[in-house]
Amino acid sequence: MKGVILAGGLGTRLNPLTKITNKHLLPVYSKPMIYYPLQTLVDAGIKDILLVTGGSRAGEFLRLLGNGQAFGLKHINYTYQEGEGGIADALRLAEHFADREKIVVILGDNILEKGIKRYIENFRKQPRGARILIKKVKDPWRFGVVEIKHNRIVSIKEKPKNPKSDYIVTGVYMYDEKVFDIIKTLRPSKRNELEITDVNNAYIKRKELRYDILNGWWSDSGTSFDSLLKASNLVKKRDRKRQGKIKGED
Repeated sequence: MKGVILAGGLGTRLNPLTKITNKHLLPVYSKPMIYYPLQTLVDAGIKDILLVTGGSRAGEFLRLLGNGQAFGLKHINYTYQEGEGGIADALRLAEHFADREKIVVILGDNILEKGIKRYIENFRKQPRGARILIKKVKDPWRFGVVEIKHNRIVSIKEKPKNPKSDYIVTGVYMYDEKVFDIIKTLRPSKRNELEITDVNNAYIKRKELRYDILNGWWSDSGTSFDSLLKASNLVKKRDRKRQGKIKGED
């Protein structure tokens, strides 16, 4: 299975920090933001990875990550997204890389407390379709909200005023090869973007969308200054806890 990290866009919500760099290169506690989703994929056993980036600072990813030697990789693939066409538009660029294999997609500003290997294993066993990770939050109206009936997702609504549940779609998606055919059928939203919610709803119509509830905390660190700060504090607490366990074992 292959991995795709989506790190495009202009990051305008984090101006002026993003005037001089891509938002995914901003620090989250002790590391650049992009390190975290990359490490998440590597820890899950995924070694064939494509990074989709954009903006005027895209070359900085190559300078920072190189071929991924620091992560135990032999090679990282790169591609470039023009402008801000949306998450689904960025994913569209991965079609040649995927080569009709299943893929795991993670947004470049998503940071997770724990690993996703067991969720990926669930997807490996899934004969077809898609799988997403969902999470219960206190402010679901900020995200894509899932409606669940009889243990199945029946709809996803993007940023609803009156959410039908407290569960939202995190930035981790797993798709079979049909995802690229679905993307080709999409029309731009009111934001003039190809929406990943439309992709997931297409799988719902096919009755091919499954889900897992994410264990541990989750943070979309690149949506606001508050989310950036929150992510740094969460990572700091997590890393210190891990260090404490290691010292205790010694």
